[in-house]
Amino acid sequence: MPNISNLSKTLIETARKFFLESVKNNYSYNFEWLSRPIIQYPQDIVAFQEIVWKVKPDLIVETGIAHGGSLVLSASLLSLIDYCEALESGSLMDPKNPKRKVVGVDIDIRQHNRSALDSHPLRNRMVLIEGSSIEKDIINQVMKHEKNTKSVLVCLDSNHTHDHVLEELHAYAQLVTPGSYCIVFDTVIEDLPEELSNDRPWGKGNNPRTAVHEFLKTHHEFEIDKAFHSKLLVSVAPGGYLKRIK
Repeated sequence: MPNISNLSKTLIETARKFFLESVKNNYSYNFEWLSRPIIQYPQDIVAFQEIVWKVKPDLIVETGIAHGGSLVLSASLLSLIDYCEALESGSLMDPKNPKRKVVGVDIDIRQHNRSALDSHPLRNRMVLIEGSSIEKDIINQVMKHEKNTKSVLVCLDSNHTHDHVLEELHAYAQLVTPGSYCIVFDTVIEDLPEELSNDRPWGKGNNPRTAVHEFLKTHHEFEIDKAFHSKLLVSVAPGGYLKRIK
């Protein structure tokens, strides 16, 4: 596994400068996944597929839907896993009753985004839940989909304030099975100049990374998987790839 200490200082500094300029220019808004905008960096997309293929989760829980690109990414990877397993076993897939699904939660699913997802070929793998990810009723709705699952992966990418992310961690990290991950996006906010928060309610000292550090103080079943930070260099989630180790 690459070690960031073995990389040249020039490469590390170049990556840092690129990331800073890319944030200023909304670089992450340039990409789509199977026709839906996915507001992510390519490096994090690659890291995500590595994790999904390794973990082979029955269920992926995502907070924050936006245009739905990340949901479609999850659905497509889960579909591929089911297909490969069917090939290996010689069995037939039932496209109307998929084995694996992704549950997406968002406080406001815009109608045009919902319509686009409703017409997507992978719609039967996606469960859309509208409401605040930290409301008890919404949490209970998500929990219902955990039944009969052996492996669960969680991604947190909604409101980025410390308090909100910490509540999400307490609510959903418990779903993560040993060996799987809770990926907390936008921990990089802590590293960015304050002015780049664009008057949002989050910023330095109040963001997903501060929530992760607070959470880890009392949840020793998780640890930061530093391997991803060591090889990605460009990521919105440095220190946000949390692996459940027990």
